[in-house]
Amino acid sequence: MRLLDATVEYQGYWGSFADLIWWFLTVFIFFAYLMVLFSIFGDLFRDHKLNGWWKALWIVLLVAIPVLSALVYLIARGRGMAERNVAATTAARQAQDDYIKQVAGQSPADEIAKAKALLDAGSITAEEYERIKTKALAH
Repeated sequence: MRLLDATVEYQGYWGSFADLIWWFLTVFIFFAYLMVLFSIFGDLFRDHKLNGWWKALWIVLLVAIPVLSALVYLIARGRGMAERNVAATTAARQAQDDYIKQVAGQSPADEIAKAKALLDAGSITAEEYERIKTKALAH
């Protein structure tokens, strides 16, 4: 009596096209869930109005009952999550713009005004003033 049929051949992990599609779908869902989880954790620590105990409770729930608590979080705090994300993005953009303005230097009008003040004080000659003015207007 034979327990195994010799004609059945092991096809490996991806034995058929359906197994391959199922595997890709499973991996996609797993990575999508990880992205949602990281977004929730980021939002929890970005929210300064939420008490530390509530943050700890949310984290415990996300670990203990992952999918259900993530859905409840997105339903209950989704709008605030989007608002905090927009506020953080706006603050980062403003900080970047301020840094660029600081590093980029002054406007041509500011450079010419400073050069005029130096000319009036007698620190530079009229030729130097014209050179600074030409250089500032070239930018």
